[in-house]
Amino acid sequence: MAMNYALKPTTHQSLTASGSSVASAAFGSQTEYVRIATPADIHILFGASPTASATAGSASIFLPADQPELFKVSPGEKVAVIGTAEVSVTEMSS
Repeated sequence: MAMNYALKPTTHQSLTASGSSVASAAFGSQTEYVRIATPADIHILFGASPTASATAGSASIFLPADQPELFKVSPGEKVAVIGTAEVSVTEMSS
């Protein structure tokens, strides 16, 4: 289980993942981490214009259901998700 090491939540985005990749808005200038939570298995990918893939061998990261995670990111990056779930993306700063 991911832990919040005294990080401040800032912007929150809800993404509806479906059978195709959907990307978040760009992360804010103060964002250092994002917390991602989902009630179903998904795949995610970070980048300037990411496209997530559920294909074996792709660069996408598998995130299992009910296992929130914190990821280190850079301002301006986005996260793309694919799967079938509502995905919570919370930007965090110190």
